[in-house]
Amino acid sequence: MEITSEELHSRLKKYFGFDSFKGDQEAIIQNLLQGKDAFVLMPTGGGKSLCYQLPALITEGTAIVVSPLIALMKNQVDAIRGFLEERTGVAHFLNSSLNKQQLIEVKEALLSGKTKLLYVAPESLTKDDNIQLLKQVKISFYAIDEAHCISEWGHDFRPEYRRIQVLIQEIGKAPIVALTATATPKVQSDIQKNLGMMDAIVFKSSFNRSNLYYEVRPKQNIDKEIIKFIKTHPGKSGIIYCLSRKKVEEVAELLSVNDIRALPYHAGLDSATRSDNQDKFLMEEVEVIVATIAFGMGIDKPDVRYVIHYDIPKSLEGYYQETGRAGRDGGEGQCITFYRYKDIQKLEKFMQGKPVSEQEIGKQLLLETVAYAETNVCRRKVLLHYFGEEFLEPNCHNCDNCLYPKKQFDGQEQLCIVLETVEAVKEQFKAEHVANIISGLSNSIIKSYNHHLLDLFGIGKDKSPHFWTAIIRQALIHKMLDKNIENYGLLILTDKGREFILEPEPMMLMEDREFTDEDDDSIIGGALKGGGGGDEELLAMLKDLRRDIAKKLKLPAFVIFQDPSLEDMSIQYPITLNELKNCQGVGEGKAKKYGKEFLSLIAKYVEENEIERPQDMVVKSVINKSGNKVYIIQSIDRQLQFEDIAEAKGMQMDELLNEIEAITNSGTRLNIDYYLEQALDEDKLEEIFDYFRNEATSESIEEALEALGSDFTEEEVRLVRIKFLAELGN
Repeated sequence: MEITSEELHSRLKKYFGFDSFKGDQEAIIQNLLQGKDAFVLMPTGGGKSLCYQLPALITEGTAIVVSPLIALMKNQVDAIRGFLEERTGVAHFLNSSLNKQQLIEVKEALLSGKTKLLYVAPESLTKDDNIQLLKQVKISFYAIDEAHCISEWGHDFRPEYRRIQVLIQEIGKAPIVALTATATPKVQSDIQKNLGMMDAIVFKSSFNRSNLYYEVRPKQNIDKEIIKFIKTHPGKSGIIYCLSRKKVEEVAELLSVNDIRALPYHAGLDSATRSDNQDKFLMEEVEVIVATIAFGMGIDKPDVRYVIHYDIPKSLEGYYQETGRAGRDGGEGQCITFYRYKDIQKLEKFMQGKPVSEQEIGKQLLLETVAYAETNVCRRKVLLHYFGEEFLEPNCHNCDNCLYPKKQFDGQEQLCIVLETVEAVKEQFKAEHVANIISGLSNSIIKSYNHHLLDLFGIGKDKSPHFWTAIIRQALIHKMLDKNIENYGLLILTDKGREFILEPEPMMLMEDREFTDEDDDSIIGGALKGGGGGDEELLAMLKDLRRDIAKKLKLPAFVIFQDPSLEDMSIQYPITLNELKNCQGVGEGKAKKYGKEFLSLIAKYVEENEIERPQDMVVKSVINKSGNKVYIIQSIDRQLQFEDIAEAKGMQMDELLNEIEAITNSGTRLNIDYYLEQALDEDKLEEIFDYFRNEATSESIEEALEALGSDFTEEEVRLVRIKFLAELGN
């Protein structure tokens, strides 16, 4: 079909109200109108949907749009009907959410030729009834939306997407346009191969979203950090992504009790609730949606001002697509991700039991995510490099690493070591293996290949494997190394890398950031570590007061309040009992028993120093957040055996003790004498109790075991410490 640019602009204005096309939109539409296949790679917010909606309206027949999510279809059909009020039958969707009557209406509209756009889930496309129905319809073209779902290397692989080409052959051939916001060169090749469109015209927009700010923060005090962030951006819309449905529910509830209008969105909710929550977000009845990755694909809300990742995503494609839902109108978009390596290990565990090839792919994608999270290099540069695009500016001025740059060093020597080691192992190994060789880590895999005998083995043992992995990542960005994706990420030298070995030159590099893996609110086992960052002067005064009270009561200081509690007081400046209860490790019992003098000291200090307190940032806890606390307290009151309590909650004994310690430390008094009588010899019990009463300088289990000797087990010491803290601390 031939149509002039002027006529196309006229239709654009008539149907959608826009005066001009964005980027490659016009070229893509003209290509499709001429009956040619197209592969469209366009970042979120670039206007992909218009590339098939407009040609569908001006072409004879019905365009079939294959789309992965029911919510996405509903949103797009509602949107296009909104544009074209006089033609309400122009767009429909065909999926499992339709009742019998709705299904009849869709079929009638299709067969009468009214429907110009039919959105179909890939699962619906495979049903024989639907195939027979579509055979009777004149198909103008097929649009495969979210086409990355085709590739096993894509972040949201769906096996049913692999069958689309076969189904198209059966229903009837027509031009194909495949569209995605995220595809590495490998994923792009997979998509084209699978759809039989290797000759398709490729339209590739830049991945650079210059209006988005990228930041990765350590996952510490995360709930407080998120609430603080949202409250300093009042009235702005945001999305928080979590990996599990349970976490989505918990975070949504936490935000709600802290006076933030938030709702959950995940596949476990019934479709009516999901749809209602989505609509409330679009209509700005709520500020924040807390969601699993299913939310937001194609959702047309241009003014999302921030996207927060509570959990690190499984891949950079997923991360890029989810962050891409911020600032689609070109305005401000903040992308904040919370990261700790423990979450990566959790994701790796989820892969166990899957086919080996799938596990290998999953691990490679995870490694790329770790590289992005831990790097000190410009985040935009790392992200664009991953998608096969180079960011040539030295500084993007819109990510945490560029705004707060870390110290650089001349890495000429280190780069040479890395490149020579890759060459020495004949380009047959991954980054982790190469880093282990250089740092002299002699494990079974290295020995099995005799790599511990290489001259280069241990040449960089003064640095950790983590350091050398960072050098490898920067060698990849500087195009001195490449990854053989077909072989699960084996490192190979580029021509530039070989030249560098022969003629090295100064090259400024950065060390990666080190992330600690301390739990946010862990108050269990051993000495506790605080996050710091509080008022040092006030903290010293609080410690002096604690020492005086402990001396007067003849108790160890840690029984009164533990260090993390004092550190939190030095940050929060609580002056009421309710505020004190919001500090780490302070429950109602402790607050009432010991709080008065501490509150009096803080109030005086605040007044004398004219301190502006962050009262609005005090995080209210969700009642019974763990779901286990009440059950454990009630079970101990009923004198149930610990083994039975643990079994009822699917816990190991160690996990149960963690929970009981947390309950005790926050000020709830538990009487566990009934259990101790049968679990411990009376002499042992007295000796441990006396140690904590008279000798202990901290609550550390390690110190206690060292002082008490080898006759005592860790479990015995923990049990008596619970009794000690319950009786004297609470």
